[in-house]
Amino acid sequence: MSEIQYPIHGSCQCGNVTYELLAAPKKVVACHCKQCQKLSTSAFSITAMVDAKDVVFHGEMKRWDRTADSGNINAGMFCPNCGNRIYHFNLAHPELIKLKPANLDDTRVIHPTVHSWVSEKQDWFQIPAGVKQFEKQPE
Repeated sequence: MSEIQYPIHGSCQCGNVTYELLAAPKKVVACHCKQCQKLSTSAFSITAMVDAKDVVFHGEMKRWDRTADSGNINAGMFCPNCGNRIYHFNLAHPELIKLKPANLDDTRVIHPTVHSWVSEKQDWFQIPAGVKQFEKQPE
Protein backbone atom coordinates (compact mmCIF):
# COMPACT_ATOMS: atom_id res chain seq x y z
CA MET A 1 0.00 0.00 0.00
CA SER A 2 1.35 3.45 -0.88
CA GLU A 3 1.82 6.25 1.63
CA ILE A 4 -1.15 8.58 2.14
CA GLN A 5 -0.67 11.85 0.27
CA TYR A 6 -2.17 15.14 1.53
CA PRO A 7 -4.29 17.01 0.79
CA ILE A 8 -7.09 14.45 0.66
CA HIS A 9 -10.34 15.68 -0.86
CA GLY A 10 -13.76 14.95 0.58
CA SER A 11 -17.36 15.83 -0.17
CA CYS A 12 -20.92 15.27 0.91
CA GLN A 13 -23.10 12.83 -1.02
CA CYS A 14 -24.47 15.46 -3.43
CA GLY A 15 -21.16 17.31 -3.86
CA ASN A 16 -22.40 20.74 -2.72
CA VAL A 17 -19.94 20.69 0.20
CA THR A 18 -16.31 19.84 -0.55
CA TYR A 19 -13.16 20.05 1.52
CA GLU A 20 -9.45 19.33 1.64
CA LEU A 21 -7.79 17.64 4.60
CA LEU A 22 -4.26 19.10 4.62
CA ALA A 23 -2.61 16.91 7.28
CA ALA A 24 -2.99 13.58 9.04
CA PRO A 25 -5.55 13.38 11.86
CA LYS A 26 -4.31 13.65 15.45
CA LYS A 27 -6.30 10.48 16.19
CA VAL A 28 -9.27 8.54 14.88
CA VAL A 29 -12.00 7.60 17.35
CA ALA A 30 -14.83 5.10 17.05
CA CYS A 31 -17.60 6.28 19.38
CA HIS A 32 -20.18 3.76 20.52
CA CYS A 33 -22.53 6.12 22.39
CA LYS A 34 -26.25 5.93 21.57
CA GLN A 35 -26.16 9.42 19.97
CA CYS A 36 -23.40 8.33 17.57
CA GLN A 37 -25.30 5.14 16.79
CA LYS A 38 -28.27 7.31 15.78
CA LEU A 39 -26.03 9.64 13.76
CA SER A 40 -24.31 6.86 11.84
CA THR A 41 -27.30 4.48 11.72
CA SER A 42 -24.70 1.86 12.61
CA ALA A 43 -22.96 0.38 15.65
CA PHE A 44 -20.62 3.37 16.04
CA SER A 45 -19.52 6.61 14.43
CA ILE A 46 -15.97 7.31 13.28
CA THR A 47 -14.41 10.71 13.93
CA ALA A 48 -11.03 12.02 12.80
CA MET A 49 -9.72 14.64 15.21
CA VAL A 50 -7.98 17.42 13.22
CA ASP A 51 -6.86 20.97 13.84
CA ALA A 52 -9.23 23.48 12.21
CA LYS A 53 -6.25 24.99 10.38
CA ASP A 54 -5.67 21.62 8.67
CA VAL A 55 -9.00 21.48 6.81
CA VAL A 56 -10.49 23.85 4.22
CA PHE A 57 -14.25 23.72 3.55
CA HIS A 58 -16.16 24.95 0.48
CA GLY A 59 -19.92 25.30 0.10
CA GLU A 60 -22.84 26.17 2.33
CA MET A 61 -23.36 24.18 5.51
CA LYS A 62 -26.02 24.32 8.20
CA ARG A 63 -25.45 23.78 11.92
CA TRP A 64 -27.32 21.69 14.48
CA ASP A 65 -26.42 21.84 18.20
CA ARG A 66 -26.93 19.38 21.02
CA THR A 67 -25.84 19.39 24.65
CA ALA A 68 -23.48 16.56 25.55
CA ASP A 69 -23.59 14.70 28.89
CA SER A 70 -20.66 16.90 29.99
CA GLY A 71 -22.71 20.06 29.41
CA ASN A 72 -20.62 21.05 26.40
CA ILE A 73 -22.42 22.20 23.27
CA ASN A 74 -21.61 19.85 20.39
CA ALA A 75 -22.27 21.51 17.03
CA GLY A 76 -22.79 19.41 13.92
CA MET A 77 -22.15 20.87 10.46
CA PHE A 78 -23.98 19.28 7.55
CA CYS A 79 -24.96 19.81 3.91
CA PRO A 80 -28.43 21.41 3.77
CA ASN A 81 -29.13 19.71 0.43
CA CYS A 82 -28.34 16.03 1.10
CA GLY A 83 -28.09 16.14 4.91
CA ASN A 84 -24.66 14.47 4.98
CA ARG A 85 -22.83 15.26 8.25
CA ILE A 86 -19.40 16.76 7.56
CA TYR A 87 -17.96 17.55 11.00
CA HIS A 88 -18.62 18.36 14.65
CA PHE A 89 -16.97 20.76 17.04
CA ASN A 90 -17.26 21.85 20.64
CA LEU A 91 -18.34 25.53 20.73
CA ALA A 92 -15.83 26.13 23.54
CA HIS A 93 -12.96 24.72 21.39
CA PRO A 94 -13.58 25.57 17.71
CA GLU A 95 -9.89 25.07 16.93
CA LEU A 96 -10.43 21.28 17.01
CA ILE A 97 -12.60 19.71 14.29
CA LYS A 98 -14.24 16.30 14.68
CA LEU A 99 -14.28 15.36 11.00
CA LYS A 100 -16.62 12.61 9.76
CA PRO A 101 -14.00 10.99 7.48
CA ALA A 102 -16.05 8.38 5.59
CA ASN A 103 -16.66 10.99 2.88
CA LEU A 104 -12.93 11.38 2.09
CA ASP A 105 -11.71 10.21 -1.33
CA ASP A 106 -8.89 8.24 0.35
CA THR A 107 -10.39 6.46 3.36
CA ARG A 108 -7.18 4.75 4.51
CA VAL A 109 -7.00 7.34 7.31
CA ILE A 110 -10.10 5.71 8.83
CA HIS A 111 -8.29 3.42 11.22
CA PRO A 112 -9.62 3.90 14.78
CA THR A 113 -6.91 4.17 17.42
CA VAL A 114 -9.43 4.70 20.24
CA HIS A 115 -12.90 3.31 21.02
CA SER A 116 -15.01 5.49 23.35
CA TRP A 117 -18.29 4.93 25.13
CA VAL A 118 -17.81 1.17 25.01
CA SER A 119 -20.29 1.00 27.91
CA GLU A 120 -23.00 1.55 25.23
CA LYS A 121 -21.39 -0.64 22.54
CA GLN A 122 -23.46 -3.16 20.61
CA ASP A 123 -22.85 -6.61 22.14
CA TRP A 124 -22.07 -8.23 18.79
CA PHE A 125 -19.21 -5.85 17.92
CA GLN A 126 -15.72 -6.98 18.96
CA ILE A 127 -13.07 -4.28 19.42
CA PRO A 128 -9.74 -5.35 17.94
CA ALA A 129 -7.08 -6.40 20.44
CA GLY A 130 -4.62 -3.72 21.46
CA VAL A 131 -6.84 -0.72 20.66
CA LYS A 132 -7.44 1.76 23.53
CA GLN A 133 -10.92 1.61 25.05
CA PHE A 134 -12.82 3.99 27.31
CA GLU A 135 -16.08 3.20 29.11
CA LYS A 136 -17.28 6.76 28.49
CA GLN A 137 -15.70 9.91 27.04
CA PRO A 138 -11.89 9.99 27.21
CA GLU A 139 -10.35 13.04 28.86
